[in-house]
Amino acid sequence: MGKSKSSNRSLFSRLLHWIRVVVLIFVAFSIAIVLLYRFVPPPVTPLMVWRLVEQKWDGKPFHLEKTWKPWDKISPNLCAAVVISEDQDFFNHHGFDFDAIQNAMEHNERGHHVLGASTISQQTAKNLFLWPDRSWLRKGLEVYFTVLIELLWSKHRILECYLNEIEMGDGIYGAEAAARRYFHSSARSLNQEQSAMIAAMLPNPRKWAPPHQPRRVFRRQAWVLRQMGNFVGRPELK
Repeated sequence: MGKSKSSNRSLFSRLLHWIRVVVLIFVAFSIAIVLLYRFVPPPVTPLMVWRLVEQKWDGKPFHLEKTWKPWDKISPNLCAAVVISEDQDFFNHHGFDFDAIQNAMEHNERGHHVLGASTISQQTAKNLFLWPDRSWLRKGLEVYFTVLIELLWSKHRILECYLNEIEMGDGIYGAEAAARRYFHSSARSLNQEQSAMIAAMLPNPRKWAPPHQPRRVFRRQAWVLRQMGNFVGRPELK
C-alpha cells in the first residue's frame, strides 16, 4: 500500500514537472514571436491558413491578396476611420475596454443580437497568433497575447499590424489589398469616404465588401464620416 502511494506521488510529480516545462516553453516561444513581430512584418496568420484550407475544402482555387505597408504608407483617413468604427478609446486603454465589456454583457442579456466588445489590441492578438474560434481556451489565449503586445509594442505598431493583417474580404487582407481591390487605389491615397467604407464593412468583411453591401454598411459609413473631423488631425494618428 505504501509503495502504491509513493508510486502515485512520483507519477504526479513527473506530470507536474512536464506541465511546467510545457508552460515555460510556450511562454518563452510566445514572448519571442511577439518580440520578433514588433520589428518584422508577420508573413502569414493562422486565419489566412484557415481560410486557405476552407477554400481547398470547398473546391475553390487558393486566393490570398496581401501587401504589407508601413505606418507612413497608410492613409491617416483609414487609421481614423478604423479607430472610430472599432475602438474609439484605443489610445487610452491598455488592451481592454472594461466599460465596453460591461455594456456588451448587459446588452447581450437583454437582446438576441450579440454585441462584441473586443478592442483593436484584442483583435490584433487574435488575428496574428490564434485560430478563429469562440472557445474559452482561445479567449484565454487572446487575453494573454493582448497583454503581451500591449507591454511589448507601441500603439502605433499594434494599429499598423491590425491594418495590414485584418481580413477585408474573401481572401483579401490588409489596407493595401483592400484599397487596390475595391477602389483601384493605394492604402496611402484612400480618402475619407473610401476609408469610412472599409471601416464600415469590418464587422463582416466577407459579406459586406463592395460591391454588394447592405444598407447598414452605408449607414455605418455615414456615421463614421460624421465623426472623422474630430479624429483625422489627432497627433496619435500621424
